[in-house]
Amino acid sequence: MTRTLRVAATSPEIRLGEVAGNLQRIRSALQDAAAQDAQLIVVPELATSGYVFADRGEAAQSALPRDHPGWDDLASVLPPGVVAVVGYAERDGDHVYNSAAVLTRELRVGDYRKAHLWGSEATLFEPGTSAGALFDTPVGRLAVAICYDNEFPEVPRRLALAGADVLALPVNWPLLPRPAGQHPPETIQAMAAARSSRLATVIADRFGVERGVTWTGGTAVIDEDGWVAALPDDAGAAVATLTLRASGDKSLPPHNDLFADRRPDLY
Repeated sequence: MTRTLRVAATSPEIRLGEVAGNLQRIRSALQDAAAQDAQLIVVPELATSGYVFADRGEAAQSALPRDHPGWDDLASVLPPGVVAVVGYAERDGDHVYNSAAVLTRELRVGDYRKAHLWGSEATLFEPGTSAGALFDTPVGRLAVAICYDNEFPEVPRRLALAGADVLALPVNWPLLPRPAGQHPPETIQAMAAARSSRLATVIADRFGVERGVTWTGGTAVIDEDGWVAALPDDAGAAVATLTLRASGDKSLPPHNDLFADRRPDLY
C-alpha cells in the first residue's frame, strides 16, 4: 500500500541579522508553498537569522525564544493539516542553539537542536542531545535533522529504523569544488542515505553569498528510491508529489527486505 505526500523545500532570501525581515520573507515563502498544495514545507537552516556570525554575541542577538510572537504569525498562514519545518537560532536562557521548529496552524509540534556542529558553529552554539528527532504530525512520522547531521550515516538510518516516513533537512551548504555536471557531494550523500533506508528527504538550502560564503543552492526533494524528484524553480522552491510506502514497509519483493535483512551481529 502506498500514499502520496506533496512536499516543498523553499529558500527565501535570508539576510544576516535581519530577523523581522527574514520572518516576513519566510511567511511569504510558506504562503507560496501552501498555494502549490504542499503538505510539508521545509525552510533552510538558521533561516530567521542568517548563518555567518562573527561571534556568539552576534548569534545571540539574532536568536529567538520558542515563545516569540513571530512563530504564531508564521503558523497563521499554514492551511489546516500542513506542516512547516523552519530553521532558526534558538535562545534558551544563556544558551543559543542551531534549531528547527516544527509547526502547524494549530500547534507547535516540537523543536530539534542540531547535534553535529560544523566548523565555527561549535564556538556559537550549544550542541543538541539527540541525533535527529521524530515527531508525530498530520503528514505522518516526520524526522528532522539539520545539515551536517545527515553526513553521519547513522543519523538517517536511526530515524528510519525508528519509523520515520520522511526526513526534513534544513541546511546551509557552503559551495565546494566538484567535477562539472556532478551533484553537490552533500546531495549525493543524501541520495545514498535515502536509498539505503527508503527514506524520502526534503532538503532546503541557501542561495547567494553571505559574508564571503557562497551557498550551494542545493535545495532538492529526494524520493524513497534515492532519486532527485525536484530541484528549485526560479523562486527557489523545489516542489514534488512523493509516493510513500506504508509506514515501516522496507520490503524489496520478491525476496528481500532492507531492514529484515540487516545483520547487526556482524557489524
